[in-house]
Amino acid sequence: MKPAATPPLRLGILGCANIARQFARDVAPSTLARIDAVASRDPAKAQAFAATFGIARTHASYEALLDDDGLDAIYVPLPNSLHAQWVIRAAQRGRHVLCEKPLAMSLAEARAMFDAARQHGVMLLEAYPWWFQPQTAALVRLLNGGAIGTVRAVQASFGFTLNDPAGSNIRSMPSLGGGALMDAGCYCLSLIRLAIPGTPQRVQASARIGPTGVDIGTVATLHYADDAVAQLSCRMDAALHRHATIVGSDGVITTEFLNHTAEPGAAHPWGFQPSQLRVRRGSGNGRFESIASPVGSGFRFAADAFAAVVAARDVAAVERAAQASLDIAAMLEAIAASARSGAPVELPRP
Repeated sequence: MKPAATPPLRLGILGCANIARQFARDVAPSTLARIDAVASRDPAKAQAFAATFGIARTHASYEALLDDDGLDAIYVPLPNSLHAQWVIRAAQRGRHVLCEKPLAMSLAEARAMFDAARQHGVMLLEAYPWWFQPQTAALVRLLNGGAIGTVRAVQASFGFTLNDPAGSNIRSMPSLGGGALMDAGCYCLSLIRLAIPGTPQRVQASARIGPTGVDIGTVATLHYADDAVAQLSCRMDAALHRHATIVGSDGVITTEFLNHTAEPGAAHPWGFQPSQLRVRRGSGNGRFESIASPVGSGFRFAADAFAAVVAARDVAAVERAAQASLDIAAMLEAIAASARSGAPVELPRP
C-alpha cells in the first residue's frame, strides 16, 4: 500500500506587487505548494490578481489574509521596511513565512523575526531565489568537497540600471528600504556567506548617494579572522551584471548565481537566462570545467524547498538558514555604517 501523499502547502500572498505576480506565475505548476489566497488593500487589484493566476480567495486587507484558517503559510513580497512587522504578525497567527530578501532592515529586526517564529512554533525562511537553484547545490558540493581547497578570496558583483533614480520606484525610497546595498548588495552577501561561513572581523565600505538619499552604488571589503577577504560591488546605474569569483588555495570557481535559469539556446518566454558555473581545480593554469545543473524558476525551487522543510518539520535546516540570514543582516548593517562614516566597522566576535 502506497503511503498517503503529503498535501500541498497552502500559501497566501501578502500583496500584489510585480514580484508577487512573478512568484504566483512560477509556483502555479508546483505539486508541493499551492497559492490559495492573495490580499491587497485594493480589493479590485486582489480580484484581478486572483483571476489571472487562478487563486481561490481574495482578502481586502493583510490582516484578513493572516486570519484565513485555510492557509498554512504566507509569502511576503512587501517593501523591505515592511518585512519585520508582517512576518511577526504572521508568526503570531501561527503561519509559516517565506519572506523576500533582504529579510530585515537591521540585525535587531531579524532577531525579533526569528524569535517570533520560534516562540509560535512556525518556520521562517528568507527567500533568495538563487539559494534554492540546483546550481547552488552543485556549488555547495564543490566547496564542501574541497574542489578548490580553502577559500581565500571572494568577489561578488551585481548591478542594473534604475532608469529614474529620482522617481517613484521603491528602490529609490529611503523610507521603504531602497538603495543598491539592500536591493542588490544583499545578493552578493548571500553568496559571500555561502562561500565563507560566519561574519567578518571588520568591513570597510564607501557609497555614492543618489538624489533621493539612497545609495546608487556601494563597494565594500570584508576581512575575516583567517585572512580570507571578500569584496562586493552593487550598483543601480550600470549595465545588468551578476557575477562571482571564489578563489581557493587549490582552485577557482566562477558563477553568475542567477535567480532564474534556462537552458542555452532558444529564448526563454519569461526572459530566464543560462547561468554559468565553472571550476578550475589546482593552483596552476588548468582548464575550467563547466558544471551543468537542472534549470528553472528560483521562485518555484524556493516554494518547493519551503514546503518540503515545513512538511518534514526540518527545524535543523531552517535554523542553519536562519543563522545565515542573521549573519547577512549583521554584514548589511556594518557595511551601511562604514559607508556613512567612511571608517572601518568592527563586527562582534562570535
